[in-house]
Amino acid sequence: MDYAVIAVCLLAMLVGLAGTIVPVIPSLPLIFAAFLGYGLFDHWRSYGLWTMVAVGAVVAATVVLDHLASVLGAKKMGAGRAGMVGSLVLGIIGLVFLNLPGLILGAFAGAVAFEMVFSHKELGLAMKAGWGALLGLLVGSLFKFVVGLVLTLAFVWKVFSG
Repeated sequence: MDYAVIAVCLLAMLVGLAGTIVPVIPSLPLIFAAFLGYGLFDHWRSYGLWTMVAVGAVVAATVVLDHLASVLGAKKMGAGRAGMVGSLVLGIIGLVFLNLPGLILGAFAGAVAFEMVFSHKELGLAMKAGWGALLGLLVGSLFKFVVGLVLTLAFVWKVFSG
């Protein structure tokens, strides 16, 4: 067992966990890459192909759900198609230009603005859709963090129990 390689993989996973909160840092894909890298280094003795397939499937599903979370939150709070699209589009634009604050403001403002402009909803209803988008974004981030933490702990368990 090479503790230096394990330490590098764990460091990558911790950075990945930080990325669940700070969007410019890769999150779950970095955790997956650490899993994959250690598996290649270890010649798959600690875990095998099916573990990697399971981890990959969980990562892919979680990334997709995370991107849809603000859209689904907006929908849950009464947003129509326009509000959901606005939340997604302005959330991404905000992320690109202003990082985490831009993502938060963009998702909220996108749902509100698109609901008012394209669906002709009153400010109160549009704001409700915006809060739904924000809530969905927060729930998605929390879910992504929990999944990342579980994957990191599973890695530690697999490496040290085998």
